[in-house]
Amino acid sequence: MITFEEVRKDEGIKAYIRKADESLKEIGYTEHSFAHVMKVATTASNILLTMGYSKREAELAQIAGYMHDIGNVINRIDHAQSGAVMAFRILDNMGADPDDIATIITAIGNHDEGTGNPVNPVSATLILADKTDVRESRVRNEDIATFDIHDRVNYSVKKADVTINEEKTEIALTLQIDTTICSVMDYFEIFLKRMILCRKSAEKLNLKFKLIINGQQLL
Repeated sequence: MITFEEVRKDEGIKAYIRKADESLKEIGYTEHSFAHVMKVATTASNILLTMGYSKREAELAQIAGYMHDIGNVINRIDHAQSGAVMAFRILDNMGADPDDIATIITAIGNHDEGTGNPVNPVSATLILADKTDVRESRVRNEDIATFDIHDRVNYSVKKADVTINEEKTEIALTLQIDTTICSVMDYFEIFLKRMILCRKSAEKLNLKFKLIINGQQLL
């Protein structure tokens, strides 16, 4: 049975994550390296554990979170699908159980807002964990004057929290943003599709998705 620690320590997977992020850096994308994938892996696992899913399902979500962006080493376009195919080969060669592989690659192949769907709890929680990782430290452009809208949106976020209420009926992304850098409308221009997918993903887990920016509930 494949474990998260085995996946995390695999030097080949590390190389794909590192090289994928190098490619994204060259075309001006925000950070998609170890800080991002580890945050996604941890958040995905925590969501499922909080909602009462098994430790194994949480670990599969953790593995999917760690590996979800490796397809960017091939191309940003269709990176979810290419990443799923890469993950299949890697995990199969590592001797992973076919049912576990199927769950992981389904999540990876469905995490992008252009083509993704929360078809099961692991894919739903990967989407939620990935799309809620918005933070200032993901911006690599050091010249604020040349920021594009993606840079502005991420750089404006001074605090971001993902929380599930005690009744386990709602999951909220709560942001504190600097509106001198990015307006709330800018945020929606970039993230509307992502937030709609988050809402669908939350529903898969029997949760209502809420977006709160600077104390105001927007979704």
